[in-house]
Amino acid sequence: MSFIEVSPDSHFPIQNLPYGVFSTQENLRHRIGVAIGDKILDLSVVKHLLTGPHLSNCQDVFDKSDLNELMAQGHVVWAETRQRLQQLLSVNCNDLKADSDLMARAFVPMESATMHLPASIGDYTDFYSSFYHATNVGIMFRSKENALMPNWRSLPVGYHGRASSVVISGTPIRRPLGQTKPDETKPPVFGPCRQMDFELEMGFFTGPGNKLGDPIPIGKAHENIFGMVLVNDWSARDIQKWEYIPLGPFLAKNLGTSISPWVVTMEALKPFTVSNFQQEPTPLPYLQHNDDYNFDIKLEVGIKGEGMATPFTIAKSNFKYMYWTMKQQLTHHSVTGCNIRPGDLLASGTISGPADDSLGSMLELSWKGSRTVSLGDGGSRKFLLDGDEVFMTGYCEADGCRIGFGEVAGKLLPAHPI
Repeated sequence: MSFIEVSPDSHFPIQNLPYGVFSTQENLRHRIGVAIGDKILDLSVVKHLLTGPHLSNCQDVFDKSDLNELMAQGHVVWAETRQRLQQLLSVNCNDLKADSDLMARAFVPMESATMHLPASIGDYTDFYSSFYHATNVGIMFRSKENALMPNWRSLPVGYHGRASSVVISGTPIRRPLGQTKPDETKPPVFGPCRQMDFELEMGFFTGPGNKLGDPIPIGKAHENIFGMVLVNDWSARDIQKWEYIPLGPFLAKNLGTSISPWVVTMEALKPFTVSNFQQEPTPLPYLQHNDDYNFDIKLEVGIKGEGMATPFTIAKSNFKYMYWTMKQQLTHHSVTGCNIRPGDLLASGTISGPADDSLGSMLELSWKGSRTVSLGDGGSRKFLLDGDEVFMTGYCEADGCRIGFGEVAGKLLPAHPI
């Protein structure tokens, strides 16, 4: 238990301690912090207390303006940092709480902080790893018999996204302009996207990485997975339909990808490990691992349209529906010798479940626009309208302990005037 009071429904008890980057009006410098209850512990203020066999040699990483150098230290330092932070924040330790001046400087109310991207993201890759989502999309655009492409069960399908348009929660997203082909008998047209969508995803930040030419083996993959965030990969469905053949997503995906500000470490998620999704056929040897690396993370999506007082929940899903694990995604990504660097972001792809209310996109919820999605008193949607705000939350829970990610939110703005 922490000496900092934490509400029972908080996402940030002492068992979590996620990392983020923040600033305040009084101090505009970007600093690394840890969330505890409704407060942020400024690690640049207490770095001298972050001691240990490995920590003592790298305290300066907590003075940085992003998490990249901490991510580069590796899993031994990550574990030691977490252990020391839990010790410092516990009711039985006086190293921090007995120093009133240090306490006053070290803790910042969350409500007075501005959150920033937690890392300098050099590369962003998006996968397509939910069995139910891939099956649904395949049925919509091909057939039930030919829902999954021949390669889908053999490898984690993905594409390289645009790191420059990854933004922190709360950043507005503008409806994109682009080419679409609404009438198959006529030439394409240019204008605002008409089928704007969200994608409920999660992502992970990478650690030390590998040298160019040296793959990350599956047995070492966990040593390069620092922690996870919520992801909303905004998507322009009508633009995507016209452009994606033969090279896949391009302008339909580069308009913006929103992430939550707090990075929940894999150590915090360990108690919520569940069985891996049953994979048939058995993956090739380089993708095989015997340990479970899937997690029971409850996910929700809400939409707040203009005039609505609160968001209306339209979907509830779970990360456990992922077919390919994060270890498999990372190992496959690097098997060519592609160099992964600290702070790279790898996202899951849309996370959908088997039930009608567990679908992670409007494309599925409206079944390609053939049915409406109720927003309660806020009317209904087939795709997103200008002014809609999309909220995604996620958390694990067991034995009265909740490990959460906070939320990722974004408002859809009208298209740029042509």
